[in-house]
Amino acid sequence: MERPNDPPGDAEHADASAAPDASGESGEDTADSTRGLDRDAPGGAAGLLPAQRERRARTLGRRAALTSGVAAVLAAVLLGAVIMIRQGGVPFEIDEEWAEEVLTLRGPFGDTVALFMNWLGGGIVGVFLVPIGVAIVLLILRRPWGALYFIVASAASAGVVQLLKEWFGRARPEDMLVTSDFGSFPSGHVANAATISVAIGVIVPILGVWIAGAAYTVLMALTRTYLGAHWFTDTVGGLLVGAGVALVLWAAFAVPLERERLAWIARVSERNAARAQAHITPPERT
Repeated sequence: MERPNDPPGDAEHADASAAPDASGESGEDTADSTRGLDRDAPGGAAGLLPAQRERRARTLGRRAALTSGVAAVLAAVLLGAVIMIRQGGVPFEIDEEWAEEVLTLRGPFGDTVALFMNWLGGGIVGVFLVPIGVAIVLLILRRPWGALYFIVASAASAGVVQLLKEWFGRARPEDMLVTSDFGSFPSGHVANAATISVAIGVIVPILGVWIAGAAYTVLMALTRTYLGAHWFTDTVGGLLVGAGVALVLWAAFAVPLERERLAWIARVSERNAARAQAHITPPERT
């Protein structure tokens, strides 16, 4: 006796339930595929959305920069303490050897470069004119948060340097070519150079800017020992203080700095696109 045909509804149900097997995909696989497309889409997880950039800036600025900055400043304090505990600031062997080597390099050209760096990195020029000048340029470029960050970092770095100078009171080398204030550790010129370099690198995060800043800081350190104004370890302490203070304050300014930088990039892109569009010549009609 023949079996009756299956009801149409049952057949459709069976086909529907078997469809995923026939295609080789399950609902979970489809979801994974969709998520993969989302990751590749401009607005997906790999996209550079403003909210994602803010999170990245917050993470890097408030964690990595803060930790690195605090560690650098503490390292400078520890170095100063070791120097002063060691027979009241008596130079290390590397300080004396470095001073002897640098003295052999003195000459007219070296004196000119070193004296110019001394003028540029300290006094009214280094402490007031350079920070104010950079801040004015940033304001003209519509980077007010960058200007504020630069001014605050420069002032904070100078303040920490003076505090440590008074605290440790290390004597300067005797064979100096310039007149300097009290306290050899840490070097204020080098700290100022390091702060400027890190701050500008944060505001304009381009590799060339960081390389130029590193070169400027190293040159400042070399000229300070060349002039006999500091021991080698003084320049190391100045580098740690200057870079550390700039990094710590970056942690506080990271989010508004990133927002401002993205807005500035957008303005520049729009302006460049408008200029390119204005120079497009319509095709000639034949």
